[in-house]
Amino acid sequence: MSDSIALVGAGAMGGAIGQRLLEVGRSLTVFDLDQERVAALVAKGARPAKSAAEAAQGARAVITSLNASKIVGLAVFGKDGISDGAAPGTLIIDMSSIDPEATRKFARMAEEHGLGWVDSPLSGGAPKALVGELTLMMGGLPDHVEQAREVLGDVASNITHMGGPGAGQTTKIINQVLCGLGFLAIAEATQLAQDAGVDASKIPQALAGGRADSALLQEYMPRMASRDYRRTGRIDNMVKDLNMAADLARGTGTSMPMTALCAEIHRMLTAAGLGGEDQAAVMEFFQGTKQEIAS
Repeated sequence: MSDSIALVGAGAMGGAIGQRLLEVGRSLTVFDLDQERVAALVAKGARPAKSAAEAAQGARAVITSLNASKIVGLAVFGKDGISDGAAPGTLIIDMSSIDPEATRKFARMAEEHGLGWVDSPLSGGAPKALVGELTLMMGGLPDHVEQAREVLGDVASNITHMGGPGAGQTTKIINQVLCGLGFLAIAEATQLAQDAGVDASKIPQALAGGRADSALLQEYMPRMASRDYRRTGRIDNMVKDLNMAADLARGTGTSMPMTALCAEIHRMLTAAGLGGEDQAAVMEFFQGTKQEIAS
């Protein structure tokens, strides 16, 4: 089997992963229903494929970066899917953020087809992918995870094997709970600072190294203060992830009142037409609330 890697799903995240792999000299074949996305990577040296099955032919590993469990299932096991083209022993690395139970099902189905499966959701977004500094949380058999480490070593600076299939996706849900709550806390604090006459853009510097410091604070408070909503993520994707957290909590009997409120605020923003905006746009909830109070 060659050293070629296939990529199925070349959206904002998959495209950044593909670009990074090409920049470090990896051989890449790409498939996406959106031909403009494919063309963007072909212009950087990738080979186009007409289907997921064609992309998987001859590949040592196939990376998927898709939006939902159903889409992953169709891309891998549907007509002209990855399983139709992949040779026995091919490793599928799913970098989507999907349901852990669906992931365990897909891992069992992959085994029936003679394929390996690693769930490897990520944190850091497209900017970190482009510089090889993603954080990856992997679930799968140890041998498969070691293979995935080799494939993604140039894309990530922090890779942790969390357990068997689905463990990576469970960890990503926990990551999203922390991020979702963090975005709202930073937005609320930004609004308070501005209302109190403090330059919110200086707060990250003032709090650097203290207990309130974080990567989210350093990146997002200046953006929120200036209403910089350049998209690196989406509010409606956070809704999807927080819904999965609620499902997981029901299954484990875990009480999550703060996460429930966080999810509801994200749903409100989505209903208001902001679902496609970057997470920095949660500022609009607090700005809108202030305007309602003032009126």
